[in-house]
Amino acid sequence: MDLFSLQSVLLFLSISLYFYFSFFHPHPHHIKPAKTPGFTLYPVVGALPDFLRNRHRFLDWMADVLPSAPANSVVFWRPGGVRGVITANPAVVEHVLKSRFENYPKGDKFIALLRDFLGKGIFNSDGELWRVQRKTASYEFNTRSLRQFVMRSVTVEMETRLVPILSRAQETGRVLDLQDVLERFAFDNICKLAFNVDPGCLAGDGTGEGEFMRAFEDAAMISSKRFMYACPLMYRVKRWLNVGSERRLRESIATVHEFAEDIIRSRMEENREARDEDLLSRFIGHEIVHENGSASTEYLRDIVISFILAGRDTTSSALTWFFWLLSFNPVVERKILSELEKLRKQNGRSFGDPCGMEELRDMHYLHAAISEAMRLYPPVPVDTKSCLEDDVLPDGTFVGKGWFITYNTHAMGRMESIWGENCHEFVPERWIDEGGLCRAESPFKYPVFHAGPRMCLGKDMAYIQMKSIAASVLERFEIDVPGRGTSPEHLLSLTLRMKGGLLVRVRKRCVD
Repeated sequence: MDLFSLQSVLLFLSISLYFYFSFFHPHPHHIKPAKTPGFTLYPVVGALPDFLRNRHRFLDWMADVLPSAPANSVVFWRPGGVRGVITANPAVVEHVLKSRFENYPKGDKFIALLRDFLGKGIFNSDGELWRVQRKTASYEFNTRSLRQFVMRSVTVEMETRLVPILSRAQETGRVLDLQDVLERFAFDNICKLAFNVDPGCLAGDGTGEGEFMRAFEDAAMISSKRFMYACPLMYRVKRWLNVGSERRLRESIATVHEFAEDIIRSRMEENREARDEDLLSRFIGHEIVHENGSASTEYLRDIVISFILAGRDTTSSALTWFFWLLSFNPVVERKILSELEKLRKQNGRSFGDPCGMEELRDMHYLHAAISEAMRLYPPVPVDTKSCLEDDVLPDGTFVGKGWFITYNTHAMGRMESIWGENCHEFVPERWIDEGGLCRAESPFKYPVFHAGPRMCLGKDMAYIQMKSIAASVLERFEIDVPGRGTSPEHLLSLTLRMKGGLLVRVRKRCVD
């Protein structure tokens, strides 16, 4: 693009913005808003003023708005063709994710926002493309060999990297960002699972691999911000001009793609017998990825990037909030330690020994505590679908063709109508039945792992990893969080992160 053309585009955008804010941006002295349950809707611009005032605290805003609606569902609209329903109603969640699943796909608008980063991977596809990936992934995630691979990888990463890092911090008195440590741990671990490649990010010895992690994190953050533009098409303009955040996104995605494609090409050149039993090898060996007799590098790349996103960001997010909650709930921490001590004695093992699969299954209170942490701070706090045909939801709310529908898991965890008067409190006991076992909850009431046909395939593996890490850390160390009573700010990326990280001091735990 020459200089004159660029100036013309910028002039057009400036004039457009001038007219928008002059004639359509609401001014209280000449526009009378209409108050509806949950939102203040202005003529022409709808909920845009409230959205602009609250998008920096979107989750807290929705947690305030949705309880005020009679059915915990609200209609939301603003300029740019943005119209839909936001809900915290379990009956609506079941309707959308199960009963009328075919009427509520991801949708073209949602897919377009993440296509640059996630391509056509399992989390960003619909229809037959999604079904084929889901079928293959479902089979692979249920194999015993993959579960064993995960356990070995987690144990090695903990014993050789995580525990030594915490021990050094304890000896030197250094303050650690536990969120960063957990993200690096999860990144190393999921790369081993996805590629059987060790990035060495937690050990600090990664070079190109460390760059890959940073680029991946930037790509996820910038992609998520596309959902928060006042003008939905603005990201397209910035992408076309290759400026600002969209330029950084393009550069980050190029780094991610180059790293992933190099590994895929080298792995595809190996003999089948030489490949390890990671996810990439399994997908390469499956017939669905073959086009004209050869596997599609781009297709494999999209699949693997989706799995890295799911494996890195979700478990690290859940554990970050879990350790923060434990820091000012010492009674819960003592109950977890008591359970661990009891199990160790039953199995004739010592504190600090790697946990076996059977031990992990018997950690019911720890399972409950992690579940409770995710109720309050779900790793994926919101999820959005698109409506194919006009529909009426179980609560009587109309949703039109082409509208979005978002279920807000974060708000649902704070609904008194769902969880009772103590819904804002951290109470793992709500998950424990009369026999002392951790009970399952309806996924439509607790859609932390989604629900219906698209329910998370990695749920069991996620609990294995989180319980292994939590048990190993808590047995050895006390985690002290300065200012622990102050609620951290949310950092909403594609997952829920803690703004500023989780700064902690580590002390060696004294065991009687």
